[in-house]
Amino acid sequence: MRKQSDQQREPSAALHLWTYDAAVRAVPYLRAVVRSLRERWLHLQSVRRQIERLDSHPGRPDRQILIRRTLAVKELDQADIELEETFAELKAIDVYCLDPAQGLASIPFGKANELAWYLFDLFSPQGLETWRFHRDPLEMRRTLEQNAGSELPTQRV
Repeated sequence: MRKQSDQQREPSAALHLWTYDAAVRAVPYLRAVVRSLRERWLHLQSVRRQIERLDSHPGRPDRQILIRRTLAVKELDQADIELEETFAELKAIDVYCLDPAQGLASIPFGKANELAWYLFDLFSPQGLETWRFHRDPLEMRRTLEQNAGSELPTQRV
C-alpha cells in the first residue's frame, strides 16, 4: 500500500501582492483592460436581451426570426469567449473584477501582515483612491489619504 505522500500534488498558486507604486504605474493598463471588460460585458448583456426578445415573439417564429436568432446565438458565443479572455488577462496579473458594469477591480497587497485590496475604479479620475482589508465587507472603502506618510499601504508581505 502506498502512502499519500507518493501521490502527485497540485501546485498551489501564490497570490502576487502588489506595491502601491506598481499599482499606480499599472493604472493606464488597468483602465484599458477594465474598459474593454466593461464594454464586452455590456455587449454580452445586449445580445442576451436580443435573444430573449426574439424568443418572446408570440406564435411560431418565421424564417427571418430564426435566422436572426441563429446569428445572435453565434454572436453570444463569440462575446462570451472574448469576455472570458479579458477576465483571464486580469487574472494573469492577479487583479480581480468586482463589478464589470461599474468598472471595479481589486488589486491585492499586504498591509500590516494582512491581505488587503486596492480598489480600482474605472470612473475615478486617479483610478486608485480607496482600499480595504480582506476581512472588511465588500462595501468598505478606505481612502488612500487616510493613511498618509509611512502608513501608506505600500509594503509587500
